[in-house]
Amino acid sequence: MISFESDYVLGAHEKILELLLETNAENLSGYGEDPYCRRAKEKIRALCRCPDADIYFFTSGTQTNQTIIDAMLQPYEGVIAATTGHVNVHEAGAIEFTGHKVLAVPQEKGKIQADTLRNYLEIFYGDSSHEHMVFPGMIYLSYPTEYGTLYSLEELKEISQICKQYDLLLYVDGARLGYGLMNSESDVTLPDLAALCDVFYIGGAKVGALCGEAAVFPHHNAPKHFVTIMKQHGALAAKGRFLGVQFDALFTDDLYFQISRHAIEMADRMREIFCEKGYRFYVENSTNQLFIVLENEKMKELEKSVGFSFWEKLDESHTVVRFASSWATTMDEVDFLKQVL
Repeated sequence: MISFESDYVLGAHEKILELLLETNAENLSGYGEDPYCRRAKEKIRALCRCPDADIYFFTSGTQTNQTIIDAMLQPYEGVIAATTGHVNVHEAGAIEFTGHKVLAVPQEKGKIQADTLRNYLEIFYGDSSHEHMVFPGMIYLSYPTEYGTLYSLEELKEISQICKQYDLLLYVDGARLGYGLMNSESDVTLPDLAALCDVFYIGGAKVGALCGEAAVFPHHNAPKHFVTIMKQHGALAAKGRFLGVQFDALFTDDLYFQISRHAIEMADRMREIFCEKGYRFYVENSTNQLFIVLENEKMKELEKSVGFSFWEKLDESHTVVRFASSWATTMDEVDFLKQVL
């Protein structure tokens, strides 16, 4: 069966596997103190135009989110996220497990609007008893969002300004960052994120790597003793080389950006096919996740020949599902989808 269930259903790009094999027999220091981790970090610093950035490699997105949020917040602080945000919905309470509350705010197509954020903060600080409440300490955004939508550069600037006004940290989850940056509708770049954020991460697991995420503190602003904090969270890999080699490969010869653009091209073709066939989109976006409304009987029929993800029940007879392209999606697979639709 051909699967469009997610963008991490396949293993890894062959160039990553080749470099892992080439370096496999080398005796290297552990915990990220190896030449491949150092080389990958230098490449990321150059791309972000932040030569003093602190960069750390993690194995998963949830691990990254939990460790960073816990390390950067005070014990009495929480993190503001959209109601649809990954840390609020699909991380099994990982943030709350560390003692920090996720402060969920309304979203619009997966995005937090600046007016919504400003209103939340005005109400919080306007409450005379706010010192008895969980303080907002950080804003968590996803780029792209969980609905595949994108913040514009102007929207990010406005949110960043609000963060400065209220002394809040700005954190961007970039699990699918490549698919956002390489989108024709995006006006955001890696240097933009580095300039506006206190921390963000570059996703590898969904963009060609076996696993791995690269956390970037662009202003040499990682929390004190961050390696020790990672260790406490079980996030410090002894064989750190395994992560460094992958990111070294991803950021050699623009591989990360090339395969991200390929995924967008495949998604664009899938989008055209769904439109041609008369299917309804639940959320309009231009990235690699397509949210389609299916009649329940049609959904059961499609499940026999193609994989996709359940998203939510729309009503008694319709369901919202997700089809995702990836760095590895082929035109043959897209053509097969057209046939079964």
